[in-house]
Amino acid sequence: MSAGTRRKSRELAMQMLFQADIGKQTPDEVRATFWKAGDEVEPEVRGFAEDLFRIAVVEQEKIDKLIIANSRHWRLERMPAVDRNLLRMAVSEMLGFKSTPFPIVINEALEIGRRYCAPESINFLNGMLDSIARGLIGK
Repeated sequence: MSAGTRRKSRELAMQMLFQADIGKQTPDEVRATFWKAGDEVEPEVRGFAEDLFRIAVVEQEKIDKLIIANSRHWRLERMPAVDRNLLRMAVSEMLGFKSTPFPIVINEALEIGRRYCAPESINFLNGMLDSIARGLIGK
């Protein structure tokens, strides 16, 4: 799978998490409305996005605890929704796809953040993901 394909999957997974979070939808409700008929999404793009989404949903409690533990001054519910769900997506990849080096996961998340997040969020996201990755490496 190419780097561009994986980035598109990551973006879609983040969008699915955002939809679930903001819309207070179940994972099944998100899947039912997110993948619209006629949308041309390559099977491998959709597959990796679904994998990331599934891991984030199944491991949400663990992921949120990692985010909270590494966020001294921000409560999870007070973080911008895009930032919160981008963190969830990236941490889900760290937990579920250990063959992907953490620096790649972090860099990809930051590139997506540059597209979807406020400019001042990038340093925050970088610091959070670096701290979470260091904690996961230590385990």
